[in-house]
Amino acid sequence: MRNGIAGAATAMFLVGTLAGVSGLIGSYPVYGGQAVRYLAAAVILLVVTRALGLRFVRLTGRETLYLGGLTLLGLVVFNVCVVESTRASGPALVGTVLGTVPLALALAGGRPAPRLLVGASVVVAGATLATGLGSGNPTGLLWALGALAGEVSFSMLAIPLLPKLGAIRVSAYSTALAVPMLAVVGLVQEGSAMFRTPTAAETLGFAYLAVVVTVMAFFLWYTSLPRLGPGTAGLFAGLIPVGAIVTGLVLGIATPSVYDLAGAGLVIVGILVGLTARRSPEPVPAPG
Repeated sequence: MRNGIAGAATAMFLVGTLAGVSGLIGSYPVYGGQAVRYLAAAVILLVVTRALGLRFVRLTGRETLYLGGLTLLGLVVFNVCVVESTRASGPALVGTVLGTVPLALALAGGRPAPRLLVGASVVVAGATLATGLGSGNPTGLLWALGALAGEVSFSMLAIPLLPKLGAIRVSAYSTALAVPMLAVVGLVQEGSAMFRTPTAAETLGFAYLAVVVTVMAFFLWYTSLPRLGPGTAGLFAGLIPVGAIVTGLVLGIATPSVYDLAGAGLVIVGILVGLTARRSPEPVPAPG
């Protein structure tokens, strides 16, 4: 369990660094950039898969649906909804809604222990405080709820695949499958302008997103998820805004406010409370 805790915490913290690094690629076409990110990550993961001697695994029809749903909802729809919610009402609203991920995963994982629910609720409060409530609108809220569904799907639809494929192959297959999906969205939204030669700074940004935020974070998360279960692992989603705060401070692009620090403190308290919940010996149920 200790390795699972370290992996889940690191994965979600790394995902949080996305916010600060995204400034390097802010002027690049959004969907084309996402396709480039996942293409680079898929190439790395497939090379690692081959180097480790992990053979291609044929999936059943049901498992193929899980993988397709994981990719479509957890990667493509999630990214589209985050982008569109931010365009509609700014980043605060979608950040706040995504702050409810720990509670959503705790509920989706079955019948959570009361202390786990309390811990998840405290994490949600801390993430909300760190993100900032801001002003929103109905359109932005609908997109944000879509992003929340995508984030929950990213974990829950992977659970039945992990015992057979393992973390590396689930990450490799899903990122590879996401590339043509995102390319289609990009062609519809941005046309032929979805791709261009990136600048030096954009190249560094894409390299970080592909290697650290995608390859490393996906592998760590999918390794930790079956060890902890969705309820306990979901607690660490509260570290996403903490990662964003730290990245902004390190890069010198943002100084954390009192609310940011208070929210980060609440997240840590909530995680500690949730980790004291008694773990159920029952296996994590597969969705559907």
